[in-house]
Amino acid sequence: MSLQFSVSSSAADRVKAALLVVPVLDGPELDSSAEAVDAALDGELSRFMTEAGFTGAEGTTLALPTSGRLGADAAVLVGVGKADELTLGKLRRGGATAARQARKATTVATTLVELADRAGLDRLDAAQAVAEGFELGSYEFLKYKRESKPTKLRRVIVVGAGGGARVKAALERGSAIADAVSWARDMVNEPAGAKSPDAFARATQRFLRGTGVTVQVLSGAQLKQRRLGGIVGVGQGSEQPPRLVKLTYNPAGRARGTLALVGKGVIFDSGGLSIKTAGGMETMKTDMGGGAAVIAAMSVLRDLDVKARVIGFVPMVENMPSGKAIRPGDVLEIRNRKTVEVLNTDAEGRLILADGLSLAAEAKPDAIIDVATLTGACVVALGEKIAGLMGNDNAWVDQVRAAADRAGEPVWPLPLPREYRKLLDSEVADLRNISTGGGYGGALTAGLFLQEFVDERAWAHLDIAGPARAAGDDGELVKGGTGFGVRTLVELATRFTKPTD
Repeated sequence: MSLQFSVSSSAADRVKAALLVVPVLDGPELDSSAEAVDAALDGELSRFMTEAGFTGAEGTTLALPTSGRLGADAAVLVGVGKADELTLGKLRRGGATAARQARKATTVATTLVELADRAGLDRLDAAQAVAEGFELGSYEFLKYKRESKPTKLRRVIVVGAGGGARVKAALERGSAIADAVSWARDMVNEPAGAKSPDAFARATQRFLRGTGVTVQVLSGAQLKQRRLGGIVGVGQGSEQPPRLVKLTYNPAGRARGTLALVGKGVIFDSGGLSIKTAGGMETMKTDMGGGAAVIAAMSVLRDLDVKARVIGFVPMVENMPSGKAIRPGDVLEIRNRKTVEVLNTDAEGRLILADGLSLAAEAKPDAIIDVATLTGACVVALGEKIAGLMGNDNAWVDQVRAAADRAGEPVWPLPLPREYRKLLDSEVADLRNISTGGGYGGALTAGLFLQEFVDERAWAHLDIAGPARAAGDDGELVKGGTGFGVRTLVELATRFTKPTD
């Protein structure tokens, strides 16, 4: 459920709400909003903080005994760290921390946006970040819990931000983006048995209805007629037939370029005949996180008045073992006519992405980006919080990285060494789907494989195998699916410029 955001010009100690959230910087001095609360509490705020050992360190909280001396019924301090280290990301995390503290409150007032001026941050960017933090920090997936106590939070009042209508619009922008992320989280968290390729495609149609995005779903003979050998091959082992979803957004007026998005939509990955271990399958319902990110990002393009034309391709399959499944040694022909020897059926994501990238390249966009939970090797290299970024065009890779930085989704560039391409040479086909290099450089050779299908167009690849899922609550992340990539894609589309290298 979306939160309602409003802006108030009332003083922090006078605003009416169930809970007042006051950010505190890590340092000896209180900022203006904390000073106002201190005055209302007859100078006792510093004493409370000292007695509790509360310094304002990032992520810490302290409930205050207000005794009816504030306009709000209760108050809590949220530490946001040192003033000279304050970022939009820390404001976003502050909003998420506040949302968790406000689970029993229906209305929260906060002065978080006020800190933007103190840190030299743009106030509108700060408002957007705070809204994202509150929405994402209050996210819950309770569909299958018989006994649950959902958050009561429904409304957030931003105090002392100034800028009235513009700040309100920024809050609404942040809320809209967070809603898109939440949908992606819902889809990732949904059990695989409840989101077959057909069900996922139908959920996409429902979600995008009325958003200005057209949805085309290909299935059965249509996939074969279009020579989508990767999608058909991977999907043939499952009783749930595959789908290919094409999404199209056309802006009002003349488009300032065309951006293509491709998302991996493996509903469940058993590994196929190269079957995974039981433990390796536990989280494989999340293997469609890239596809969910693409769909979710496109849902807000019209509302945000994105000026670029954006097209999306999401192949949806189950990778299952059966008598019909592809075998190691089989050869598939991809849409662009290249043939692939499949030597490990658990390297299936790149096979369906090959078709998606081929279709994207045929549309002749100015740039392509794919998002995929692609390799465990990337998790080994970068851990569970950072996505790997690769590409064939430096200007485009830089643009993607800048968008991710602004969106607060950490990525790190990795190389695509030409000398590693020979590791994908096959004895019987144009290339093989796994490298001859053993377990080394797997994220890089996977990127080199994908590069074979972009027809030399500016292309970037985000391997989100690590950050697509969170092991626990952390800032704006909630345990389970994270919706990673949605904010980056939205930011990328919003400020898209044709890359030149």
